[in-house]
Amino acid sequence: MAMREVPLSDIQTLVGTEIGVSDWLEITQDRVNRFADATGDHQWIHVDIERATKELGGPIAHGYLVLSLIPFLAKNILAYTGVGRGINYGSNKVRFTNTVPVGSRVRLRMTMLSCEPRGAGLQVTSQFTIEVENEERPACVAEVVSLIYPA
Repeated sequence: MAMREVPLSDIQTLVGTEIGVSDWLEITQDRVNRFADATGDHQWIHVDIERATKELGGPIAHGYLVLSLIPFLAKNILAYTGVGRGINYGSNKVRFTNTVPVGSRVRLRMTMLSCEPRGAGLQVTSQFTIEVENEERPACVAEVVSLIYPA
């Protein structure tokens, strides 16, 4: 999918709309293992391939790994021009509604919920839905708040 570029001055026009959908990304065991090493979360359901295959049908990605993909996938959906900096401000709500088996593919769907002035910048709230290929239920739905400041 082609990335959409929007001048920061036009950001209000996006409120209430679906911005776009990212390309698919395969979740590899290597990515899961590197995330486990980075976070110290080596729970068997993620990294013990033999046991996870026997008991679950295969290893699954960490929920927080899936959540952490939002910035990576979102940068291919939308870019604002005229921005000096953007800061992650937090999340209002995050839900992990399905597992992500290693070897599956995920993509991100982005909808802008609100955009309000805040100091010298804007506070933008977006809903990010991480979908799993061939699954009805998404893996993660997150309402994320960002602060965006003009250049």
